[in-house]
Amino acid sequence: MTWSWDVFINVIPIIFKGLWITVGLTIACYLFAMIFGFFWVFMSRIPWRPVNWLFRWIAEFIRSTPPLVQLFFIYYAWPAIPVIGVTLNPFVAAILGLGIHFSTYTSEVYRSGIESVDKGQWEASTALNLSTAQKWRHIILPQAIPPTIPMLGNYLIIMFKEVPLASTIGVVAMLHLANDYGAQYYKYVEPLTVVALFFLLLSYPSALLIGRLEKKYNRRFDKKTATL
Repeated sequence: MTWSWDVFINVIPIIFKGLWITVGLTIACYLFAMIFGFFWVFMSRIPWRPVNWLFRWIAEFIRSTPPLVQLFFIYYAWPAIPVIGVTLNPFVAAILGLGIHFSTYTSEVYRSGIESVDKGQWEASTALNLSTAQKWRHIILPQAIPPTIPMLGNYLIIMFKEVPLASTIGVVAMLHLANDYGAQYYKYVEPLTVVALFFLLLSYPSALLIGRLEKKYNRRFDKKTATL
């Protein structure tokens, strides 16, 4: 199998069409994971031990199983379950599968940020007689979320690289288009190279940006600890 620059150039606009689907799916999955991550945090903080233990076990189970298996279960197996079975289109199934999987990781990031909030802030919010919602919205989350931004940004990059798994359930993104082109013309090297380059061009600058954010927050943390 020889390299062809003509094939490489011709396949770029074809793969480019799938780029927007890949980016859109990444954003949708990431937003779902960001929001649903709070669900795991709040459920794990319920004082009733059986419920606390149950949701911790479910989150650990999701983290411990491959996202590809979860995608297959949601798309292929879930519709076959009596009563509760629902048939989903590939895009929605991918959002649920990858979003729920990564939400268990973002919840741990949130948890570490929440635990980093000074104990005096919790006591002060209680002394001010704030409701639980006001306490979280005005006191805890504004202090817990900023330090977690670099780590959450890293998960965005990881999510972007995991989205090609959705092609296995029929999402017509970059990898799916590359495989279709290769199967049709028996040329796999060039389209897959284009896919790899698109991922590199988007993920590498993002990694540099996340690295700068991480250094910025590390400097703030160092200044804060130096004043203590």
